[in-house]
Amino acid sequence: MRRHRIGWAALGAVWLLAACQPGEHTENGDGEEESPPVPVETSTPVRGDIYAVYSGTAPIEAFAEADVIAKVEGEIREVLVEEGDDVEKDQILARLDGARLRLELNESQARLRKLQSDFQRNKELKDKGLLSEGDFENIQYELEALQAAHNLASLELDYTQIRAPIGGVVSERYIKLGNTIKVGDPIFRVTSFEPLVAYLHVPEREYRQLASGQPVAIDIDALGGERIIAEVTRVSPIVEPGTGTFKVTIEIGDPKRRIKPGMFARMSIVYDRHANALQIPRSAIVEELGSTSVFVVEDDIAIRRPVETGFSQEGMIEITAGLDDNDQIIVVGQVGLKPDARVNIINEVNEADVETIADGADGDE
Repeated sequence: MRRHRIGWAALGAVWLLAACQPGEHTENGDGEEESPPVPVETSTPVRGDIYAVYSGTAPIEAFAEADVIAKVEGEIREVLVEEGDDVEKDQILARLDGARLRLELNESQARLRKLQSDFQRNKELKDKGLLSEGDFENIQYELEALQAAHNLASLELDYTQIRAPIGGVVSERYIKLGNTIKVGDPIFRVTSFEPLVAYLHVPEREYRQLASGQPVAIDIDALGGERIIAEVTRVSPIVEPGTGTFKVTIEIGDPKRRIKPGMFARMSIVYDRHANALQIPRSAIVEELGSTSVFVVEDDIAIRRPVETGFSQEGMIEITAGLDDNDQIIVVGQVGLKPDARVNIINEVNEADVETIADGADGDE
């Protein structure tokens, strides 16, 4: 029996000795294990203008484009322009063989001169009462018909000179020298680069937000990241019932002609602005159970604070209620963080770094 008591005493001494040794876990005053502080990065809010933007994509198109069509048949005798040439409205682009039409015009002109002389003689006879009113009117009608035929022959001869219907650039040439073309055959295509346009088809819920004159920022990959500023020119007054969208027309000026029809563009229409708004990186927002909040550090403790948000732009989000300018917001490490957890600020992010964090958040989306 004595030996049994001594064994229990020795076991208690060993346990007490082990408890006094340094280990991996510590206990608080209530006997519960205390977790190590969570490493986080923080930032303070920044202030600046923030914009409400509607974003969409659309191809760039030429506002005016026309196929040049043959109005008379004939052989191509001259080609005066090539693809890429600038042309003005009514400029001659090519010439057809007009020998036959020229002869027909000369014939009608000779007949017209003869009938004009006959008309003048019959007018004198009518004035002397030697010609009836009915006979004179028949001669007058014949003269008018021949004059119209002469004008038509003159017009068809003029059609042998192929002219540009609009000013612009020759974007396609369909014919070659010596080709014989028929009426209605395409000869050239002329494209106007001033202005270029894009058509956005916007959901009807945005109808009250968009209006003509609003600025538009345009990004085209082919331009290497350079941003083009344009504006909304027209907003359609109707909503298409089949798609539930309305058309917004954006005109784009490009005097240097870097933008080509067919290029794909991302467009952002700015329709509202909040000046000097309080902003934080969008990545700092925690969404859970329909509530929006952020973690704020107070005395090395993460406090979950509900916030109200406004506009969101380029990785930043406006805070309309719930934060002050000097609050320390956790921007890295808040995912899975529990309220009232101890934190260790390992790298406080300054205002210059906020934009970098915001850009990183955009890249993750």
